[in-house]
Amino acid sequence: MTDPAIDAPPIDAEALRERALTTLTTARTRTTLLTSCVEDPDLTAQHSPLMSPLVWDLAHIGNQEELWLLRAVAGRDAMRPEIDGLYDAFEHPRSERPTLPLLPPAEARAYAAEVRGRVMDLLESADFHGTRLTQAGFAFGMIAQHEQQHDETMLITHQLRKGPQALTAPDPEPVPLYTGPAEVLVPAGPFTMGTSTEPWALDNERPAHRREVASFHIDTTPVTNGAYQAFIEDGGYDNERWWTAEGWAHVRKNSLYAPLFWRRDGKQWLRRRFGVTEVVPPDEPVVHVCWYEADAYARWAGRRLPTEAEWEKAARHDPATGRSTRYPWGDADPAPEHANLGQRHLRPAPAGSYPAGESPLGVRQLIGDVWEWTASDFLPYPGFQAFPYKEYSEVFFGPEYKVLRGGSFAVDQVACRGTFRNWDYPIRRQIFSGFRTARSAGDV
Repeated sequence: MTDPAIDAPPIDAEALRERALTTLTTARTRTTLLTSCVEDPDLTAQHSPLMSPLVWDLAHIGNQEELWLLRAVAGRDAMRPEIDGLYDAFEHPRSERPTLPLLPPAEARAYAAEVRGRVMDLLESADFHGTRLTQAGFAFGMIAQHEQQHDETMLITHQLRKGPQALTAPDPEPVPLYTGPAEVLVPAGPFTMGTSTEPWALDNERPAHRREVASFHIDTTPVTNGAYQAFIEDGGYDNERWWTAEGWAHVRKNSLYAPLFWRRDGKQWLRRRFGVTEVVPPDEPVVHVCWYEADAYARWAGRRLPTEAEWEKAARHDPATGRSTRYPWGDADPAPEHANLGQRHLRPAPAGSYPAGESPLGVRQLIGDVWEWTASDFLPYPGFQAFPYKEYSEVFFGPEYKVLRGGSFAVDQVACRGTFRNWDYPIRRQIFSGFRTARSAGDV
């Protein structure tokens, strides 16, 4: 069978080289920031059993870069084969990683830097065709995305760590209170879901395929803290009717009463955000809620979570042309006016921000700010093929995981697009997760 990647049209090698260089450098700059803003004891400590020590992520980033770029692409011998097992995410769960003989911070930095130096040499003469790994620089793009995904994971660890503020960033630009339509009608009909042409798309985003979607309404913006507080004040966490059986059991067992990092202080709600305690801003998208909480809110509001297909149609379908775009605003790469991405800020932007980033149907903030829970289980698309290894996606397919879409303020643009799929357990709240709601067109 002909491999469409190998038979792809000619590519601009120098443009690809520049893109790979830029994305790899951007990722490493961020990794350095996240691992240099605290002292070594904070790097080697485990700040939550849900997360690895920061020093594990640092060396794992270097190890994966060596495995795929220096060994798989360049065919070179292993630099330090004895550490492969230590940094195999499937061999050691996060909870046991602090007990492993990990590289200390200085050695981890030196190893990652040595790998990167060799990768830069490889990039200068890289051949961007011939195999699926090398076609259009896929392996370089995969590694840049991998590092940025771990940067987001490390940012989550920073949010979980106790102690004084270690990271700073400017707040998003203030915007007038959003007063536009609360929801948008997405008309019925087919659309193209997924992609077969995005060169750095990962296996679970492929292939492009036709989906029929009934008409539905979807929130124009993500659900805000203020709206979520109304659910809390109405006894949402105390009323079993809004919760699935599993969700209600989870709420009772863990005594949940508000999003993670929130606490009540008299008549107001406070939250802890990267070492700073502040009043919960009512106009920001709610963040740090699990799937069960998002689903319960939607039921309380007389609505539901959108399916993954509904979310993607709202984000990518252009009714004027009938085609699916790369992003809600079109095919251009994200710019600062489009979305809140890349840890440029350390919080979501107010609801209604980024009008330049809205979809053709008028839906806003579908990319950036908060990951958005959907109603869908994480399942393969028709015609899915695992590549380059089953452990990236295939081993996670099933009803245990729910799909999140859109990316958060902690996601870099290289790891975020209209087809990108994230997934997690429905109990997870430490991630930068929010949601928006939907309703079928016939519902009142």
